[in-house]
Amino acid sequence: MWWKEAVIYELYVDKFAGDFVGLADKLNYLKDFGINCIHILPHYPSPMVDDGYDVSDYKGVRPELGTLEDFKKLTERAHAMGIKIIVDLVLNHASITHPLFLEASNKENSARNMFLWSKTGKEFPEAVNAFSKIKQKNWIWHPASGEYYFSTFYPEQADFNWGEPNVFDFFIDIMDFWVNNGTDGFRIDAASHIAKKDWTNCKGLPEAHAILMKLRAHIDKNYPDVVLLAEVHDGIQKTKDYFDRGAECHLTYNFFLNERTFLSFVRDDRSIFDNAVKDCEEIPPNSAWANFLRSHDEISLSGLVDSEKNEIIARFDPQGKYRFEAYTAMRLASMFKGDKKKIIAAFRMLFEAHGAHIIYYGDEIGMENEEIFAGEDMRRVVRGKFDWAKADIEKSNPSSLFSGIKGIIEEHAPGK
Repeated sequence: MWWKEAVIYELYVDKFAGDFVGLADKLNYLKDFGINCIHILPHYPSPMVDDGYDVSDYKGVRPELGTLEDFKKLTERAHAMGIKIIVDLVLNHASITHPLFLEASNKENSARNMFLWSKTGKEFPEAVNAFSKIKQKNWIWHPASGEYYFSTFYPEQADFNWGEPNVFDFFIDIMDFWVNNGTDGFRIDAASHIAKKDWTNCKGLPEAHAILMKLRAHIDKNYPDVVLLAEVHDGIQKTKDYFDRGAECHLTYNFFLNERTFLSFVRDDRSIFDNAVKDCEEIPPNSAWANFLRSHDEISLSGLVDSEKNEIIARFDPQGKYRFEAYTAMRLASMFKGDKKKIIAAFRMLFEAHGAHIIYYGDEIGMENEEIFAGEDMRRVVRGKFDWAKADIEKSNPSSLFSGIKGIIEEHAPGK
């Protein structure tokens, strides 16, 4: 179970290294830092409305990142260095430019039922509207089809109908494809949203768990060394359900601990973190938490009460400069105003928690928020180009942030 204590580095290929050839050339940097797994954020062809999470071809590589052959060479080189590769798998939705959705827009096409359509746009009235500041409702009018299609996130992302068996077969084929091309795992994007049912919030339904268990069964039967990492943000007990006695997802993001880590910093109260760690215990032995501080998304605090959320945001983003929906999007160095001691203290706490540990690219060298144009998706402030000049300086300095975090990784290496 290599993934139980993996040190995962999350990155955009283009922002970190330009393309897959460049990423292969940068593997020594990651190996030296102590990384043994890379999570590659969406690399698929895409209109890039949602920075790649609007997929238009699940078996392709975005041309600016290289070719499928470049991807395969990367995985071969990474494996030779003891580094695993995880890719994103966007199960909930596809781009409205995806050929399958274009086919489904024709009411007579057999692909029609692979997406959710409505003549009235009144179904699922209680469903989560994840981007309520961007669209008023989840049903989006499609003029060519003469009906509405359902969209949980951006309007340009159409949700799949997982009640249609062909959707499962479609994604099994995709998973097989990428494993055969060197992939060691899949991050299941928006895992809790994939099933829909009227008069529910369409989140964390039993039907979603059943789908994930079927995917796990396929993986266990055919690729026992491949891992599923679920993106789920819910209460601690509901999140544990995604392990489901060790038969669902191998890893699940630990949003519960993430929120309380920041709350402990804001209140200068270590007990908040320690108690949260205890609450995360009692999971199946063949499962593990994926612990993290930051990611490519906003700092989601939905597991806290309003007063706690406001307390955290007021400390880190008091002017509301980086607000995204109800929360804020910030890199660690921007949150802690470049205070190296606080950033290292946060990483030290992170690595005290049992499980896998995720480092977001650039946080190890103190990269700060980007400036973006007004009206852009605010999450892009944490998605800037990696600063290699700064990285070279950090690596050569034994008292740098990079060296401090590297030391923490070494302290917690298996067998230490």
